[in-house]
Amino acid sequence: MGKVIAVVNQKGGVGKTTTTVNLAASLSLADQKVLLLDFDPQGNASSAVGIHASLDDETPTIYNALTGEVALSKTIRSTGIDHFDLVPANPHLAGAEIELVGAFAREQKLKTAIAEIKDKYDYIFIDCPPTLGLLTVNALTAADSVLVPLQAEYFALEGLGQLMTTIGLIRQSVNPTLQIEGIALTMFNSQLKLSHEIEKEVRTHFGEQVFKTVIPRNIKLSECTSFGKPIVLYDVNSKGCVAYLDLAREVLTKNQQILAGIQTNIQTEPTSDAVESLPPELGA
Repeated sequence: MGKVIAVVNQKGGVGKTTTTVNLAASLSLADQKVLLLDFDPQGNASSAVGIHASLDDETPTIYNALTGEVALSKTIRSTGIDHFDLVPANPHLAGAEIELVGAFAREQKLKTAIAEIKDKYDYIFIDCPPTLGLLTVNALTAADSVLVPLQAEYFALEGLGQLMTTIGLIRQSVNPTLQIEGIALTMFNSQLKLSHEIEKEVRTHFGEQVFKTVIPRNIKLSECTSFGKPIVLYDVNSKGCVAYLDLAREVLTKNQQILAGIQTNIQTEPTSDAVESLPPELGA
């Protein structure tokens, strides 16, 4: 059963899509089967891997799956990288928020769509729009965990508090098992005192929820998206690529340790209560 990770930050320009695309691509290099689900009407994650789903393109996108026109499996495209697939988005997705307003179980639409293909992947990443609207609520409802890219600046900290409040509301209402995968500091300038102050403050308040890896400001990360390539294909020796590979190792290690710990508990305490307590993404 794959793990669904929503990459969320309602503030734009914080490296959200860059993080989603490059973390997903880095994990695929570790022979993990990865699906990148572009859930932003701008379709930036799609173009970042060289796939452009225009309004004139009749190939199904996430919009068609979300509205129930086709199964999600019919929208999956290969990125050309082994173990790395994409569900593209285009501006039609913006209309879904309006169309789903009166729909039954509207916040469950994405979760229902993902259920069909969840066991075919190790990781499913959802690149969310920079808002806290119905699309993001759908992503948080479908997700097992949330990864938050956080730009190293004070305004980003203000938005983080609002996002944590939203996550809390989602837990109380539609997804009580939603976890924090981690907070990733992005666009970090090691020469600026401000960046280090932000890092210290975030680590003080959120502790181990903050990834050890820090993503630096790196021109190669900006360039690779315009060429439709993840950084691992554009410049594997760049500081940006090294950072995302390190972040992928952290994500892998964290999830392997969680899985190993749960399996140990099953072996030592094989009770029905122990089995029922398993997080859904790690259950049998």
